[in-house]
Amino acid sequence: MGKTTRKISRLAKLGALSSKISGSYLSQKIRSSLQSKDVEEQELQNTHLDNAERIVDVMVDLKGAAMKVGQSIAVVADSLDLPKEISSVLSRLNDQATVIPFEKIEEVVRAEFAEQEFPFLSIDPVPLGTASLAQAHAATLHDGTQVVIKVLHEGVEDSVDTDLQALKKILQVGRFWKRSREEIDILFDEIRIRLLEELDYEKELLHLQYFYRVFENMDGIRTPYPYQEYCTKRVLTMQRLLGMPLEKFCETASDTSKKRAGDLLCIAFHEMAYVQRALHADPHGGNYLFQKNGNIGILDFGCVKRYDQRFIALYSQFGNALVDTKRQDFMGVAKELEIIPKEVSLEVENALWDLACAAAKVFQQDTFFIGSEHDTLLEDLKRASKKLLTYSNVRGPRNMIFLHRSLMGIYSMLRKMKHFGHYEQIRRTHANLSISVFSGEKEDISFFKNFE
Repeated sequence: MGKTTRKISRLAKLGALSSKISGSYLSQKIRSSLQSKDVEEQELQNTHLDNAERIVDVMVDLKGAAMKVGQSIAVVADSLDLPKEISSVLSRLNDQATVIPFEKIEEVVRAEFAEQEFPFLSIDPVPLGTASLAQAHAATLHDGTQVVIKVLHEGVEDSVDTDLQALKKILQVGRFWKRSREEIDILFDEIRIRLLEELDYEKELLHLQYFYRVFENMDGIRTPYPYQEYCTKRVLTMQRLLGMPLEKFCETASDTSKKRAGDLLCIAFHEMAYVQRALHADPHGGNYLFQKNGNIGILDFGCVKRYDQRFIALYSQFGNALVDTKRQDFMGVAKELEIIPKEVSLEVENALWDLACAAAKVFQQDTFFIGSEHDTLLEDLKRASKKLLTYSNVRGPRNMIFLHRSLMGIYSMLRKMKHFGHYEQIRRTHANLSISVFSGEKEDISFFKNFE
């Protein structure tokens, strides 16, 4: 199937989906005019659920960019105040990637190395992992070195813009959004930037080289070494890291190992965000490996968000003021970060403060037990966020979209481990360093400044 034919086919499926969703809400609205308020609400919930299932079915069928967009939206569903029926169904997309037949994978790999000696003695036909954009296989170089190859799905780059626009329209037709058009445009633009980066294997190679240097001398944290000579625009060849997936680690590891792994997750996040200002922005269990002793390996550097010194320093001050309960300082930095306007009502400030205080609980105790029966952080955040989002003049800067996505990804993994730790000690150390670097009190030790 040619590029044009594939594009027309995808647009036809997305167009049909949009029509079905639009028609379902029109029918629901007509029925509701004859029903009580309670029945109307239940009908709307059922319509949301039916349409969420339709969206997921089409995304899984289309694969590629469409599926990746759905996964990204699922991660930030709470900040968009999407109906729970929508967000719960979209979250299933993380487990819906379709395995690409090995024959197609091998065809892509051989085409990429057609003009040079084929570097692989063998490639395991059984994939190590399958995602919406790529598939990973174990392989062996001619000298016996065990590697992993990450192979980009054929044709996925041709559908990014059309899929994004079509899906944005579908979600608008469905009346799922409760945020302004400007905010939705910002979100989709950020998703597009990160998505195009994930399709750029030349850039991901740079990220792999970069993070290998960051962690090569850090105890307990590893990223795969990339074999540059065997990397192309569609194939990445890298060191094979050994370890268990998160679920198995949680089932079999000792409490001591879980404590060490959780600490290392937190250290790695803060090192990347606050010191390196280059953040692995897709943190979920599938992108990490865990060893029996608690050491961790970080995988997949397609989605990396970079920050400037000013933003990270302000974000560090933002966190410090919150943990120290300095409300006035906190609001001042929130305005500098453009979370809230310079001139804003007391009601808006109170709503933001309530949300921030809910998040701060993790850092305001000497030791916080994530995943205990007393850990109500997610519920508290959802409740406070829903209240804040009722104000139309509140919006987070785009820099925060993937930063908070990463934070929630790390939190989710820590929760599965039932981890307890001194989170404020780790956060404060890195935050103060970023503030000192920005003020010129300390030298910038980040590779970021000279890395391209």
